[in-house]
Amino acid sequence: MKIGILINEGPYTHQATDSAYLFARAAIEKGHQVSRVFFYHDGVNNSTRLTEPPQDDRHIVNRWAKLAQDHGIDLVVCVAAALRRGIKDENLAPGFRISGLGQLIEAGIQAERLVTFGD
Repeated sequence: MKIGILINEGPYTHQATDSAYLFARAAIEKGHQVSRVFFYHDGVNNSTRLTEPPQDDRHIVNRWAKLAQDHGIDLVVCVAAALRRGIKDENLAPGFRISGLGQLIEAGIQAERLVTFGD
């Protein structure tokens, strides 16, 4: 099954990002394809290379980047939500790209399921 994921919450403040990541890994392990993850609202904070968690904590941004690199997942950050939060191309982590809501619509059309994490 082809799956798209929408994340509306930021890292380290809400369970949504961790749940989405674990869901994506489990889906891939079961043979499904995660084609795109779209980061919207505070979810865009998952994309910044400026994130520096303590060494004994999980690095959520790097986890997404590695998963995308290993499995060809398109990580798209909403441009309007990103600019409101000071996130621009120059501070994006590797593997992420900024684009518009059309990418979310496309993910919903092309995937068999679009799963939303966060309010």
